Amino acid sequence: MKNTLEQLLREAIATLQSEGKIQSSIEIKISLERTKDPKHGDFASNLALTLAKSARKIPRQLAEEIINALPQAPIIQKTEIAGPGFINFFLNSHAQYEIIKQIHDQNAEFGKSTTGNKKRIQIEFVSANPTGPLHVGHGRGAAYGSAVASLLDAIGFDIHQEYYVNDAGRQMDILATTIWLRYLEECGEILAFPSNAYRGEYVREIAAQIHLKYGDEFRSLSARVFENIPADEPDGGDKEIHIDALIKRAQTLLGPKRYEIILKAGLDSILADIRDDLEDFGVEFDEWYSERKLMHSDAVHNALQVLDSAGHLYQKDGATWFACSQLGDEKDRVVIRDNGQTTYLASDIAYHLNKLERGFERIIDVWGADHHGYIARVRAAINALGQDATKLDVLLVQFAVLYRGSEKVPMSTRSGEFVTLRQLRNEVGKDAARFFYLMRRCEQHMDFDLQLAKSQSNENPVFYVQYAHARVCSVFRQLDDKDLTRDIEEGMNHLALLSEPQELALVTRLSRYPEIIENAALKHEPHLLIQYLRDLAKEFHTYYNAHKVLVEQSKLRNARLNLTCAVQQTITNGLTLLGISSPESM
Repeated sequence: MKNTLEQLLREAIATLQSEGKIQSSIEIKISLERTKDPKHGDFASNLALTLAKSARKIPRQLAEEIINALPQAPIIQKTEIAGPGFINFFLNSHAQYEIIKQIHDQNAEFGKSTTGNKKRIQIEFVSANPTGPLHVGHGRGAAYGSAVASLLDAIGFDIHQEYYVNDAGRQMDILATTIWLRYLEECGEILAFPSNAYRGEYVREIAAQIHLKYGDEFRSLSARVFENIPADEPDGGDKEIHIDALIKRAQTLLGPKRYEIILKAGLDSILADIRDDLEDFGVEFDEWYSERKLMHSDAVHNALQVLDSAGHLYQKDGATWFACSQLGDEKDRVVIRDNGQTTYLASDIAYHLNKLERGFERIIDVWGADHHGYIARVRAAINALGQDATKLDVLLVQFAVLYRGSEKVPMSTRSGEFVTLRQLRNEVGKDAARFFYLMRRCEQHMDFDLQLAKSQSNENPVFYVQYAHARVCSVFRQLDDKDLTRDIEEGMNHLALLSEPQELALVTRLSRYPEIIENAALKHEPHLLIQYLRDLAKEFHTYYNAHKVLVEQSKLRNARLNLTCAVQQTITNGLTLLGISSPESM
């Protein structure tokens, strides 16, 4: 309905431009909103107000000209000019039923549009370090990123989903050294395990697989491994210095080739686990972009060279610094350490330059809320590289906090004491996990209620929405059980019989679905669709409890079946965009 009115307004403006009443060079932006008070009609537009100055006309006069230029349309009962120049639209009472026909004709395509005009958008999300399994905190970013991508795709953008694999740098060295130490234990060595190493059971499993394949080929005596290594934190030392010394010792004793075998075994195992985990969670990427690939391609060196040539790098204390404080960041940042190694920021600068050089018109980064301070330095780098930083959108996601009763579950990946995304999915199911993750704005704090997510009750929002779909399916099963047939055409010809308040409420709610999809996509707010589906389900349950669908009168029965089927299709379409199933029975 809204889209139809917007198109009518565009045609009216085109007519006025062809008549010379409005300059053809004026940029036209159609604004149309549902009215809060039915006395003011169904929709209102401030188009005359926004165009009045550039058109050099009084707003009310321009509003009258727009109304006179509107094409004849049966959906409009009347129009009114209100206040300083608002145009109010009153819709024909029968026009509202057209939405049921539209849903029937479009089916799975209902709600989709071409608003995005195939503009290319790259969206990067999750991108968790491949140093262990995904935990429940990563799950929220996964659900959110995939839902935003799905919504943008639904309104016509060309979406490229990407996972940035942080497979280079110190964290990978800590992982490789951790695996090797566990491998030495598999060989029978007794050693004091570093406090700053990864302690999850998955590390032992990787080490065991390496030992199974290579035997004692990589074995070194523990006394030699720890000889002259600085003390660990429990012994009064510094855990960072301790683990860095062990990394160097591992690299020395193993040598480059054997060290790479250990590192690659860990990386391949963990990445395969992450891929499987995300696929089972309904998240698939178009590309897994490797940081190591970036490093080996000289992209980091080239990006830093561009910054240097533009005068944005300087030397201090043996390190190379990016003067980003002059470009909006709170302070300057190191890009090359005094030991010659590049920092994570240097890789990230090169990666974002790579994104823009691939021709994306917009790039979206979905980060954890703890990366808030990182935004300014990345935008500063994009500007310093001579690129347009306004093409970057950063969406911050608060990690979900899981509770068992009143006790908060720890989330330390180093200690290994965390609940994985897989464990959560196995306990509450993919649908409930995704639905709960998406119920709130991404930047809002979230406590995940496990008991509610598992409950089969109306208090559980995902159960409530899915049950509405299942109820529709039960209606059609009853139709077959009673040897009744559905006459779609008869139902469409008698939609005006849907005059009950609950039926009219459903029709109105259905007509808003395309608007919700567009708003949720453009605002990057999947929770708007979640709320819509909850409202639609509530109105359907209310209707179902108040009125019988399979009445004896065939005209009314078929009209109600068409309405019920439209509700079913809309719920399916919405849940599909969110990566959630639509069960036929519950």
